[in-house]
Amino acid sequence: MSPRERGLVAALRALRILREPSVIAWLCFLAACAGVIARTHFSADLSAFLPRSPSAQQRVLVEQLRDGLVSRLILVGIDGGDAAGRADVSRKLAAQLRNDTRFSAINNGEPVGQARDERFVYEHRYQLSPAVTPERFSEAGLKSALADSLDLLSSSAGMMTKDLLPHDPTGEVTALVSQLDSGAQPAMLDGVWASREGKRAVLLAQTASAGSDTDAQASALAAIREAFRQAAPGASPYRLLMTGPGVFAVETRDTITRDVRWLSAASIALIVVLLLAVYRSVPTLLLGLMPVLSGVAAGVAAVSLAFGTVHGLTLGFGTTLIGEAVDYSIYLFVQSAGMTFGQRKQSLKDWVAGFWPTIRLGVLTSICGFASMLFSGFPGLVQLGLYSIVGLSTAGIVTRFVLPHLLPQGFAIRDVSRLGNVLARFAARASRLRVALALLLVAALAVLLMQRHGLWSQELAALSPVPKASQNLDERLRADVGAPDVRYLAVVSAASEQAALERAEALARQLQPLVDAGVIAGYESPARYLPSDAAQRARIASLPAADDLRARLAAALRDQTIRVKPEVFAPFIADVDAARAQPPLRRADLQGTSMALAVDSLLTQRDGRWTAMLPLRAAAGSDVQAQKIRAALASAHVPDALFVDMKAEADRLYQNYVHEDIRLSLGGFAAIVVLLVLALRSPVRAARTLAPLVAAVIVVIAGLALAGKSLTILHLIGMLLIVAVGSNYALFFNYRAHADGDVNAISPQTLVSLAIANLATVLGFGLLALSSVPMLKTFGLTVGPGAILALLFSAILAPRPGRSR
Repeated sequence: MSPRERGLVAALRALRILREPSVIAWLCFLAACAGVIARTHFSADLSAFLPRSPSAQQRVLVEQLRDGLVSRLILVGIDGGDAAGRADVSRKLAAQLRNDTRFSAINNGEPVGQARDERFVYEHRYQLSPAVTPERFSEAGLKSALADSLDLLSSSAGMMTKDLLPHDPTGEVTALVSQLDSGAQPAMLDGVWASREGKRAVLLAQTASAGSDTDAQASALAAIREAFRQAAPGASPYRLLMTGPGVFAVETRDTITRDVRWLSAASIALIVVLLLAVYRSVPTLLLGLMPVLSGVAAGVAAVSLAFGTVHGLTLGFGTTLIGEAVDYSIYLFVQSAGMTFGQRKQSLKDWVAGFWPTIRLGVLTSICGFASMLFSGFPGLVQLGLYSIVGLSTAGIVTRFVLPHLLPQGFAIRDVSRLGNVLARFAARASRLRVALALLLVAALAVLLMQRHGLWSQELAALSPVPKASQNLDERLRADVGAPDVRYLAVVSAASEQAALERAEALARQLQPLVDAGVIAGYESPARYLPSDAAQRARIASLPAADDLRARLAAALRDQTIRVKPEVFAPFIADVDAARAQPPLRRADLQGTSMALAVDSLLTQRDGRWTAMLPLRAAAGSDVQAQKIRAALASAHVPDALFVDMKAEADRLYQNYVHEDIRLSLGGFAAIVVLLVLALRSPVRAARTLAPLVAAVIVVIAGLALAGKSLTILHLIGMLLIVAVGSNYALFFNYRAHADGDVNAISPQTLVSLAIANLATVLGFGLLALSSVPMLKTFGLTVGPGAILALLFSAILAPRPGRSR
């Protein structure tokens, strides 16, 4: 046949293929998926793995993780060189960052803005001070306040108060400034903040953007690095250190993106090499990958349509889909090796009759395993489940209804009979290992029994994607800079800003006695910097008219030990009279002061509700007494007031993860059991199918326990995946669609297909063990070994040929 004739034949065959309804439907489906994917947004932040419907306390935790004050803080350290050099770099770095709109505050101990804050406090002291009451400006109140102020003149702070006394004899400015400086401050060295041992300069940067905006956080980090390069150019001895939630978020996003890319590329490359080694044909390889690529496209499109965004971890988990979905074409190509595709209809009919029911049941069991994720309260897990279900279903459908039509006339792969015979000999002798398997299971159960108390991790930190070295650096810099821990919060919400401030003031009145009693060391409140209108009006109303104040002041001065003429306090009377005419402070009046930053951090609006947060400081060396705090908040009779222990809520969130995942995993396993019982029409056959899978799970868990790995919910999902993936192998050893009552020896071609499919699955899952992302790494360490053991145990526990079921 001439080349022209061969080309004509190929063209006619292509036209025949394109007339197949299944092929037409497949091509249209792929086009639709491509259109959806082209408009898909991909993300790599971990917000998808926060609860979809959190409790009130968990909602506070989630909001703080996304947008709270702590999420905006970047802790900066400068190592190396000498103290004077580090201080110089710190000043240059801070000066440049203060001019950058990406930051709302930069603090390194320099008195930048201090004079402005003190001036604001001085001008608005009577609106800001909670001590301004009618009693304070009575004759007795003035007498007591004057006595304190005059006594202060003879103390070490006398020089500081001498000029202020004529304007503020009641000491409002001094009290307010001391409140602003009441937090823990880092050590000072050469005019800037330094670590406790003096070997590192430290800064505190607050970003203008929320911590959940990883793009903005990445831009802020880049700005700090660039400013540092300019402050310490060339081969300087100084080293920049950064930590904080924004740093962790950006590093985690970059890690996920990097791992997903290289893991996907490496997995595809290894599977391609494996299949080329088996098929020895590039066209056959491409045909075999069509179900996989179809599944990936369908999975991404389905997640995009359902969620609007596809998470990077979903794509990373999709690497496993490649390893499992390619199994179906392997089964078709290898198991049909003895069939002649020249008689296409008959050969397809034989393969469908002989093998498709088993493959279909395997697909359904995998779907049951992944389907449990669809009911999770965490959108990220729902994405993983939907992606896998749609991807595997599509791969199976394409293998069954499309791929056979694409195979050329006379299609055949290389002869694998030699490998099949070797595997057949092993399978024939595998049952001799049952005693060894029983001993292995007993040992595994003994390990689990001994390790049962410390087997499971109880804290959310177990899922942290942040490396241990980064966590240690964070602890050191936080201790150096005295950054707020914000573990304990009193939280109240309201429909308006003013109502939220009023409720915050009501809570503060109940918290102050706890401070006086030493139950807590202190607290912050947005109302401290921006009192409610009602509080400001009440304070202004407490100020007497000028004539009344002058008379009361004269009376209060008569019995003082230090004689001062009333005329000295004329500025005080003028200031009080001017304050009586001042309008209430508004949030905009605080702009340009550090108090504006505090209010912005502690008073937020979301979804039409205003939330006021009052961070509580624990007494030195102890945790707060939650019961007393809750009782104090209850006595304030403020609706929706909450006490939140952020660490406890984080751990409770993890426990919710665990409990939900246990329920979902048990539900998924139960669905697999029901499916197998119905499909195999025998509980005994279903039990034989499940036995090697359960054995594989037990051995894998014991191995992880021996390796010192604390189990998390991710391991629990991995265990379910072992059952879902391994069911394909167990079914081939235990189920025959054409069984006539006797157990037949599994064919060499089937054994080869199982071995190759298992290796492809292990390559897909096993590579995840090399990931830096805990979720992917855990799946790799759990499912990779589990898939191998599932195949081996299925061979060992398979019914012996020639015996009746």
